[in-house]
Amino acid sequence: MNCLLCEQPQDGNAYLCGGCTATLGQRLAAMPILYRDLAEELVPLGSNWPRGNGSHGTQAEAPMPLAEEPLVLRGPGGIVGVLEDWRTALHTDRGWPPPRLAPGVEPRVHAAVKALTAALPWIAAEWPAAGEFAREIADLYRSVTSITSPAERPGVRVGHCPNIVEDQPCGAVLRLERGEDTIVCPWCESSFPQRLWPWLRNVQAELGAAS
Repeated sequence: MNCLLCEQPQDGNAYLCGGCTATLGQRLAAMPILYRDLAEELVPLGSNWPRGNGSHGTQAEAPMPLAEEPLVLRGPGGIVGVLEDWRTALHTDRGWPPPRLAPGVEPRVHAAVKALTAALPWIAAEWPAAGEFAREIADLYRSVTSITSPAERPGVRVGHCPNIVEDQPCGAVLRLERGEDTIVCPWCESSFPQRLWPWLRNVQAELGAAS
């Protein structure tokens, strides 16, 4: 029988091979850590604006909207939602009563990871949904790590580009590269030299308030 995740032939009739089962376990174990790491990304886009003297700090006069994707992944439909949906499915298919939910999202993440990890031998050997489960956890892991540990993390985020393109704000994420004093939009190539930063912050704040 082939592994339902990597599709490689394996001995016996298990749904997941040993390698994919081990990787699944590692990804599950990482979820509580990744959940906490996402909190560091929940800073308003643009709150890391450099001050005029080149240092960094939050500018209270121009609050930016929160980074949306980390907020979603830490919310009910994010990490905890995926884990608890699979935990519930596991209980249903094994004829167990519904799992009790711990108070607070982070404890619920820990509880779901603990329960799913304890059931991994049965999941790999006996559960027809093992392949789908492993794929969804892999997708979730990639989604989170693309934010918390990207291959490249260039510069400092300083909000979204407000330049009007086809009657709409460009919206691309702007970054200030290290050692530079001009912000260049990676999408529409608009340039914002240091003298325009106060204006840029104010425009971003107005767009954030209107959205």
